[in-house]
Amino acid sequence: MSDHGDPTSVEAAVSAATRTRHACHHNCRGSRAGCGLDFADGFTLAKQRERVSAFTLAELAVTVGVLVLLVFLATQLLKSAATVTTLGHKQMDADSQTRQLLDRMAIDFAQMVKRSDVDYYLKSSATTPPTGVRNLLQPGNDTIAFYSTVPGYYPSPSTSTQQGPLSLVAYRVNSNSTSPSYNKLERMGKGLVWNAVSTTQTPVVFMPIPLASPIPTPELPSPPPNPIPTPAWPEIDKPANSWSDSEVVGPQVFRFEYYYLLKGQTDPINPGTTYPPIFNDTPWDTRICSCPSPTPTPTPTAIPTATPIPVPTPTPPSLCCHVAPAGMQDVAAVVVVIAVIEPQSKVLVTNAQLARLNGADGLPPVLVDYAAGMTPGQLLAQWRAALDANTAGLVPQAISGIRVYERYFYLSAPTLLTP
Repeated sequence: MSDHGDPTSVEAAVSAATRTRHACHHNCRGSRAGCGLDFADGFTLAKQRERVSAFTLAELAVTVGVLVLLVFLATQLLKSAATVTTLGHKQMDADSQTRQLLDRMAIDFAQMVKRSDVDYYLKSSATTPPTGVRNLLQPGNDTIAFYSTVPGYYPSPSTSTQQGPLSLVAYRVNSNSTSPSYNKLERMGKGLVWNAVSTTQTPVVFMPIPLASPIPTPELPSPPPNPIPTPAWPEIDKPANSWSDSEVVGPQVFRFEYYYLLKGQTDPINPGTTYPPIFNDTPWDTRICSCPSPTPTPTPTAIPTATPIPVPTPTPPSLCCHVAPAGMQDVAAVVVVIAVIEPQSKVLVTNAQLARLNGADGLPPVLVDYAAGMTPGQLLAQWRAALDANTAGLVPQAISGIRVYERYFYLSAPTLLTP
């Protein structure tokens, strides 16, 4: 009898096959072909039937929208940063040029020659007749000239032994539309030779010879010379003419204005009266012993007493009646106000627009002149307000490149006051 139908034998055979299959899996390390077995029918079918995951259209729309919003915000941030950076660079360019210019002015004003026997070219709103250079305000851009102990330009024939210690210093904004320096700040630094060195080179000149324009009669020594001497450097008083021994020190400065801080002092005629410091457009204190026309205030004279000793004059005659700078004796500081446009913004502005701002076109300047009675900083504020109002029709990018500055240049005491 055959044992093929024995259940025990069948179970043994199945168990052996199972053990063989497990051993094949272990020995072949997962390789089905090496064991001669194919398990594809039982093991890969479940993986093929798994569901594939993906984004819906709504999810994609939300994602793209968020991405676009983030890109827009990043673009605006970069644009704002670029704008701030550009404005910062414009301000630094203007500040850098202005700092150098004002430092140069500080040296010139600090070494100004303050003597009553030399002349100055200054503006003034004084009304003392006859009308002269210091009885008229300068409309638009101002001009100032004075002697200073700073190095200057000397003619080539002169040697070091001929060069004097003084220079003629002057500042102005060029108003000649045909000049390459048009609407730019110029500085004259004319080195002066010693007296009697040359018949062609003018040294420092003393009163009554004026600096650049005829001197009003009340300022001349008594009696006034007849005729009034010719000015030594009349080119300073002619804005359309070119200056010799000059250079452009402020290529972006198109507006130049100045006024005076007068020091507080006691009236020499009325010792009980004290005047506080004031700002004015006249370089002497008209509150002290003023000289109204036609009868000036009399100068104090010596009064005989019981003894032969007269009462001394309270003050020298020339110092009592203030009608001239007289060595800038009443001026504590010269206040300079300038307007500067940085190079990138200047290409957006025409010379005609700059002339409209500074009054070179014959019309009242948009950036107004100083007027007597203005408080400190008021002129600067009016300039800024006029620029913001943009009555000259500038593009906004150009207005953002214009900056205004104010600086006080304090003067030392006069060195010589002649009677």
